[in-house]
Amino acid sequence: MSSKNSRIRIALLAAVIAVTGLAAAGPALAATPAVAPAATVTSTQAQDPAIPTDFVDLPTSPLRADAPQEFTVTYRNTTPTPMTVAPQLLVTSPDTGPFLEPTDIKVERRTGHGCWVAVALGSQTGTLFTDLVGAERALGAGETLEERYRVTVLDPGAGGTVEPRVALYG
Repeated sequence: MSSKNSRIRIALLAAVIAVTGLAAAGPALAATPAVAPAATVTSTQAQDPAIPTDFVDLPTSPLRADAPQEFTVTYRNTTPTPMTVAPQLLVTSPDTGPFLEPTDIKVERRTGHGCWVAVALGSQTGTLFTDLVGAERALGAGETLEERYRVTVLDPGAGGTVEPRVALYG
């Protein structure tokens, strides 16, 4: 068997194992990649994805249908060393249901130029979440992350809670 076929089989096996495990992993892990893309694998071993080691929960707010809501996710690196962080919004469904769908709300992120750009949402067991992949930022000692989001309810019957947080990587 050629090494190219072996790499493809290993990557496919790793993807199957990862997808099987995501069903029980929860929104935080579902928002991270299961395996590195096959194009970037340089050896016969799959590379480990960046997995958050902790989360900092920020104040929550009820999901309001009457007007768009803005949220600022702020985190200051108070350590003497650089660290990697990622802002994330979770929107949880009411305990009594119904579960939220990604089409129930629109989430946007404000760019450095002041424009609002749409943010794709993932969904798992009634929780909508912004992806951690691509949201990772390196913060130097004493630096502050500040990310602004806007949430607009598209389905007037949608309810829930907006839970901003910051993923920390070890």
